[in-house]
Amino acid sequence: MYCADCESIDDYFFDTTHFWIFVPTLETFSKVAGLCGSMDINAAQQSDYCISCVVERPAIQKFIMSMNGALESKEKENTKVTTACHDGAPSIDDMGRIVTLEILVNRYQAKWLIDSIEKERYETWFQPIINARDESVFAHEGLFRVRDSDESIVPPALAFKLAEKSDLLFSLDLVARRSAVECAARGKLNSKLFINFNPSSIYDPSYCLRATAAAISEIGLSPSDIVFEVTETHRADDLNHLKGILAFYRNAGFQIALDDIGSGWSGLNLLQSLRPDFVKIDMELVRGVHNDAYKQNIVNSLIQIANRSGIEVIAEGVETEDEASWLKNAKADYLQGYLYGRPAPLSTQTLSAEEAQQIDQKMNPLKAAAK
Repeated sequence: MYCADCESIDDYFFDTTHFWIFVPTLETFSKVAGLCGSMDINAAQQSDYCISCVVERPAIQKFIMSMNGALESKEKENTKVTTACHDGAPSIDDMGRIVTLEILVNRYQAKWLIDSIEKERYETWFQPIINARDESVFAHEGLFRVRDSDESIVPPALAFKLAEKSDLLFSLDLVARRSAVECAARGKLNSKLFINFNPSSIYDPSYCLRATAAAISEIGLSPSDIVFEVTETHRADDLNHLKGILAFYRNAGFQIALDDIGSGWSGLNLLQSLRPDFVKIDMELVRGVHNDAYKQNIVNSLIQIANRSGIEVIAEGVETEDEASWLKNAKADYLQGYLYGRPAPLSTQTLSAEEAQQIDQKMNPLKAAAK
């Protein structure tokens, strides 16, 4: 499950970095020029709205952070930057990498994340989803975990937020999907697998998602055992794009789930527009639902709407027996939460050397093709 476009992460910083900075106003030009002068950085005016400068690697952090502090937010949003490792004017390829100063600053702060992706310091943990009728294990949700250079796990929300701000969301979301498939195969997962994906990380469904579908097939998993879970549903602003993504997955034999239904009115709109196979009720509604009449009214309504539409309901964030009992009586189909198990890595102790080698062989050709 490798994609050359998403996994070829552009490098903006070199031993000697030539910055080409295109500013929105003369005032911004004056600030950048003054900063270069105060740091004894070799700079040249290319036009009234463009300044170039050369910065050695030891000074890059101070230069980037100083520009970040010197310019206002709107200036950073409207200042465009590209870099090169060579003398002379930037090439066509260099200009193709042009980004806002805001993204460049975040990209510098995300160097640890880029390093973790490239060195594969990540894994997927799994949390069970329980059948509410008999409490048997129905499925597992794959939850991405990434480590920094000290091998400490970084909170996933922080990693994905940084990826979005630094224009790395496409890369990180693909890596997370691939990790879920590979870790499930290595741990011999014997249930349905819920794989999260952010629709904002998909350019063109038929192009971007075929690597995911191919990897699932290559690794020997059945599409009928895979459920793709749409995250960040409250931010879906292109319904036709989202419909195209879901149509691709459905045509390939996968099922669809919508996350955090009940966290906003957009979720209800998506429910009737997309007709998913599963919906997940937001954990904020589940927490303490057994003694909160307001939450009970909302959850009951959501379950009834889903049931009438032939959609199965998963209640997230179940932590107590009282919550579970109320949700069972309310006819939720499945339950997920700490009451039934915390996210944890799957054991690979039963994986033979031959099986591990086969998984590597099935994944490596896809990786090599992306290089």
